[in-house]
Amino acid sequence: MEVKKIFLPESELPRQWYNVLPDLPTPMEPPLHPGTGQPVGPDDLAPIFPMALIEQEVSQERNIDIPEEVLEQYLLWRPTPLYRAYSLEKYLDTPAKIYFKNEGVSPPGSHKPNTAMAQAYYNKIAGTKRICTETGAGQWGSALAFCCALFGLECKVYMVKISYDQKPYRRMMMETWGANCVASPSTETKAGQTILERNPDSPGSLGIAISEAVEAAVTGENSKYSLGSVLNHVLLHQTVNGLECQKQMAIAGDYPDVIIGCAGGGSNFAGHALPFVRDKINGKEIDIIAVEPTSCPTMTKGPFAYDFGDTVQMTPFLPMHTLGHNFVPEPIHAGGLRYHGMAPIVSQLILSNIVRPVAVPQLETFQAGVTFARTEGFISAPETDHAVAIVIREAIKAKEEGKEKIILFNWSGHGLVDMAAYEAYLSGQLSDHALPEDEIKKALKDIAPFPKPQQYTG
Repeated sequence: MEVKKIFLPESELPRQWYNVLPDLPTPMEPPLHPGTGQPVGPDDLAPIFPMALIEQEVSQERNIDIPEEVLEQYLLWRPTPLYRAYSLEKYLDTPAKIYFKNEGVSPPGSHKPNTAMAQAYYNKIAGTKRICTETGAGQWGSALAFCCALFGLECKVYMVKISYDQKPYRRMMMETWGANCVASPSTETKAGQTILERNPDSPGSLGIAISEAVEAAVTGENSKYSLGSVLNHVLLHQTVNGLECQKQMAIAGDYPDVIIGCAGGGSNFAGHALPFVRDKINGKEIDIIAVEPTSCPTMTKGPFAYDFGDTVQMTPFLPMHTLGHNFVPEPIHAGGLRYHGMAPIVSQLILSNIVRPVAVPQLETFQAGVTFARTEGFISAPETDHAVAIVIREAIKAKEEGKEKIILFNWSGHGLVDMAAYEAYLSGQLSDHALPEDEIKKALKDIAPFPKPQQYTG
């Protein structure tokens, strides 16, 4: 009988996270203080994050120990299994071998607790009482709510309004774990009030929700802010995924030719890919593909520039691919991929031609998700479907070329609380939306006066 799943024993759970910063061929450009234009220092971030996370954000240590308390909680679902997609291979009649890392086995059903658990722990030992955050599709909000419950912390979540309306069960998950979840923009913050005055019917965006969460954190007592993607320390925590994958692929006796992950802010993609990025930097030939929606083409259409991470300009300038902090994407169902910017680390890897970005239309992603469900059985989150779509493209390409490629992708979460999106697709209510060039130009006007990074591509 063919081996379908490759498990690691709990004793093989990685005990360190991998930090790619010291291995980058081109050093990262620093975040800038919006008032002074100078590189941001620890004191600038102290009102927002606990010092341990600030230190990880700038660390040049290649390997960073995972605290024992975090390892103990990771064991609730980690190590996660690696699957061979035999049925999908057979359906596509491809010579490619397809493997997928199943991150949907965590209690909230996605990769997000890999960093939520670490952030909750570091906040707990720093004396934080309440963590404020934003969420798009709800995966991050539910993950942080889950982890805050385990460490006895209050959790406040500002959920992008369109997702709040589309995904009520994500909100219910957060509330079950004890979090307070509100639709963003809200009337609870000055940032939300400003947006609602401008547009009472705003569907919200991650940039807006970040503004609200940061404001709530800095104005609240014993409160800190937590981000589920984009920042260096978030990507660091996610590398537990890719490190496990390397061990599992070795057990399988294979090594990937192609690595694929969906990318909104960059966390699940980077966590899966960064340990293999190190291999590519050291000479391995790997095609590493980051997938985004055509309606929010941050990596494929946005310039590499300095921009705010939020709409109301409360964060530092970040060097990243961006569509402009005021950009509000179409309300497609993949809420986790509707962020205007991309993680600086992922952006730098794109500039260095180590990562290749691809944009996929909405209908192709759902068709891929249905194909995956009808072959492998698992119903993917709409975000994850973007990765599945490119897996199918690459498998068909391997057939056309007659090459026996090894394809590895991150199945970043299940879609069992996203069934309204599948209902809309199966009933023919969804359509494709490619962002017009004039909308991109309009969105980017706001960043024209900002400082320019040395590698600016505008």
